[in-house]
Amino acid sequence: MDFIDYYKVLGLSKGASEKEIKKAYRKMARKYHPDLNPNDKEAEKKFKQINEANEVLGDPEKRKKYDQYGKDWEHAEAFEEARKQRSRSSAFGREGFEDYRYGGGETAGDFSDFFNAMFGGRSQRSQRRQVKFRGQDFNAELQLGLMDAYTTHKQTLTVNNRKIRITIPAGVEDGQTIKIAGHGGAGVNGGPNGDLYITFSIVNNTAFKREGENLYKTEEIPLIKAVLGGEITISTLTGVVKLKVKPNTQNGTKVKLKGKGFPKYKKDGQFGDLFVTYSVKIPTYLTPRQKELFEELEKTNL
Repeated sequence: MDFIDYYKVLGLSKGASEKEIKKAYRKMARKYHPDLNPNDKEAEKKFKQINEANEVLGDPEKRKKYDQYGKDWEHAEAFEEARKQRSRSSAFGREGFEDYRYGGGETAGDFSDFFNAMFGGRSQRSQRRQVKFRGQDFNAELQLGLMDAYTTHKQTLTVNNRKIRITIPAGVEDGQTIKIAGHGGAGVNGGPNGDLYITFSIVNNTAFKREGENLYKTEEIPLIKAVLGGEITISTLTGVVKLKVKPNTQNGTKVKLKGKGFPKYKKDGQFGDLFVTYSVKIPTYLTPRQKELFEELEKTNL
């Protein structure tokens, strides 16, 4: 059987402190825990290796023996027996090291042949403590129409076969992610649940362009209105409004409709602005009389 480098298993150097061993074990045990990796044989195998490494490096007596004999592990028992005969009056002192194993029902069969040969199976420990680990975070994407994002409303989602009713605040943006605390994966060993992160995909099938809380729209106006001025009616997200067009309005002129934009996220009653760009419509057909009038205008050097 081959020698197992327990330091390598935990990603540590030989001089790692007890604190570093604890930290590495906790991190890797959570990553490969069977509850978080169901039906994953590789993760299960890795989890057993991590537990075995912690059993050795987390026990000062076992670690001392392991560090002392290393690759000469096959002769460890003979060396140990000789040492004991030389100092039978002394006993190993050891400080307790918290056992961060999940559960506590492991038997020698859960460990490698190398471990059992060197240490004679797993020692019994009393009052095993289960570490509580936070559940996994879930990520989901929710598609909304622009008008859906305009008002605060509730929706029911199905995440991992669970129905979750959430409130979507008005003003959410495309690509924005919000957190629903406690609606992720279940915690391990009584630990807290993970969180649910929802990323919004806003589909805009309106005539408006949205930039944050402001809206933009191009409105076509007749040539005569641009020249002489007058009143037009335009649509907003909440209905129609009347606008006065000033005489001699140029193509590309922009006007601002204050408060007619998009709701400000989580700011009730506050809205951005609507910016309207005028596009002057040039007639594609003129009656003889209309053409005659334009020709007369031309003579005035207009």
